[in-house]
Amino acid sequence: MKILIRLPNWLGDVVMSTAFVDAVKCLYPEARIDVIIKKELAGIAGLIPGLHTIHLFSKQEYSGLSGAFRFGKTLRPENYDLFFNLPSSLSSAVIGWATGVKKRVGFGKEGGFFLLTNSFKKPQNVHRVDEYISLLEQFTGKNISGRQVKLDVSKPAPVNNRVLINFNSEADSRRMPLAKGRSIINSLTNTFKNSVFTLVGSPKEAAFIEQLIAGADNTERLENLAGQTDLNGLCDLMANCAVVLTTDSGPAHLANSIATPVIVLFGAGDEHNTAPYNKQDLTVLRYGKLSCEPCVKNTCKLYGIPKCMELLDELQIINTMSLYLPHA
Repeated sequence: MKILIRLPNWLGDVVMSTAFVDAVKCLYPEARIDVIIKKELAGIAGLIPGLHTIHLFSKQEYSGLSGAFRFGKTLRPENYDLFFNLPSSLSSAVIGWATGVKKRVGFGKEGGFFLLTNSFKKPQNVHRVDEYISLLEQFTGKNISGRQVKLDVSKPAPVNNRVLINFNSEADSRRMPLAKGRSIINSLTNTFKNSVFTLVGSPKEAAFIEQLIAGADNTERLENLAGQTDLNGLCDLMANCAVVLTTDSGPAHLANSIATPVIVLFGAGDEHNTAPYNKQDLTVLRYGKLSCEPCVKNTCKLYGIPKCMELLDELQIINTMSLYLPHA
């Protein structure tokens, strides 16, 4: 049996979908499992255990619905038996239809239900991991337990005084405000005087990281690697750190999936739906006193900048960090 899975389009969602892939492997132990993933996220797919072939999809090369159809047709010679569509987008459903797979399974969203042979209702108010798993449960009629998000990364002994910091996010409402970020960094470096703090981000986020560091205290213990690592390199960095301090973003899920302790600072996002899934060595912090929390919007219409991030309790962050870092 040959199974094809269209993985989600965002880093954090791809990481969360690893529990779905693992569940498919358990239910179909003799099957060959292939995936489709955005070309930009290819490195992460290579860390998902048990995959046979990884098909890279580029919206630049295959733009629009016609492009999605052309891409799907390239996979027809594989003769897949079963297709699972996790993004629930119309273009992803088109890809599945174009492959010629006889059984195409997904959520009936964005009009794609008519391209699926088995369309199911997406559950409300559940964690994203459980949402994905529910698709498999509805299709097979079987209950799935033992869910875990996991990437396959070699785990060296961590450097017990190194902290990785990610204050970035695709959404403005989840990104750390500049002044608040610098204040948190100063609190950290002045409290943990023997620790080194590595700041990361994508190439387009490098300027923001430079601004964070500019004028900060103890810059000799601040390392800027923004724009200098790919996703696999970021995983290696995380595996070698004592703890990761991050906003609600893809890197939070990356660290959690490789069993590195994570402290996640939440603002607009809803931690009940999108917090890292594995509970061991996970701390979720939010201000929690604004009536608008969580708004789950990408921009803060009420205050201009995300007040929920600006009011985060720095002492709470320091106290949580003390669980993982030696004091001076």
